[in-house]
Amino acid sequence: METYTEIKPLVNNPYFGEQRRKNLSGLTDTMIDAPIVEHIRLLNELSCCFTLQCCYGHFVYTGQEDIHNLDPLPVTDGPATVEYRIAYVALCIDNGEMGRKLFSGLEEIPAVDPGNIQFCCAEWFWKRQTNSYALQVEPDRFKDRDTADLGYAEALKIEDIRNKFFLRLMEVIREQQQNII
Repeated sequence: METYTEIKPLVNNPYFGEQRRKNLSGLTDTMIDAPIVEHIRLLNELSCCFTLQCCYGHFVYTGQEDIHNLDPLPVTDGPATVEYRIAYVALCIDNGEMGRKLFSGLEEIPAVDPGNIQFCCAEWFWKRQTNSYALQVEPDRFKDRDTADLGYAEALKIEDIRNKFFLRLMEVIREQQQNII
């Protein structure tokens, strides 16, 4: 599945409020990877956005075949290759003042590691929901995929970047909450 396309500008969407209510109506914490439940809950409390999909990012390898594995990679000898299942948050943003501020904060997150974090659009999301964007952690050479086979050393690096990414995302969310007050 293609996950990456270039950023599109925010457009007016008179149906944003209705779409937001509909998309959030059935969302429960059990649908979200445990390490990012708080991120998603706080994003969805902001009136200027709503989440569409998310994934904490999973590492699958010999001896750890659970595709929803949340365990950190072992620090000692690991497998030769690891299947990395992309970490991302896809969301829809309102084209109002608060939405534009959130957009601005989100587009700065790739600075954490520009070679491995992208702020982008996914065409298949955009076709279903205008103003949909994704932040993803994926080595740049794989940015258009939702999985990648990585060597163990690179997988450890991506795990560290993923963790820093979610810390920075929380900072952006908190900054946005301060804008409301």
